[in-house]
Amino acid sequence: MHEMSLCEGIRRVIEDQIAAHDVDRVRRVRLEIGRFAGVEKDALAFAFEVVMRGTRAEGAELVMLDLPGRALCYDCMEEVEIAHRLDPCPDCGGGKLVPVAGDEMRIKDMEVV
Repeated sequence: MHEMSLCEGIRRVIEDQIAAHDVDRVRRVRLEIGRFAGVEKDALAFAFEVVMRGTRAEGAELVMLDLPGRALCYDCMEEVEIAHRLDPCPDCGGGKLVPVAGDEMRIKDMEVV
């Protein structure tokens, strides 16, 4: 389950920010997750709870924000939203698309006290 290692990376970022900003507790963490990131959200939520135990983020709410998949269509030269990597262009029906967004996962923000 790679979601566990993702959460360990999130924990490191949180711990760095806690140290840099003298934070007592983390109440909420909002993650942006692209459609093509390959993250199983239920597994990520479970791993987050496990990995944050014993830290100042223990019990923090994890909010996952979905980001759309986007691709550049070389047939019509438009950037379009797509649901799957191999979808045709929704504007022109062309098949020459290169994904340009949707594989990212990043911490958007944290609510702290």
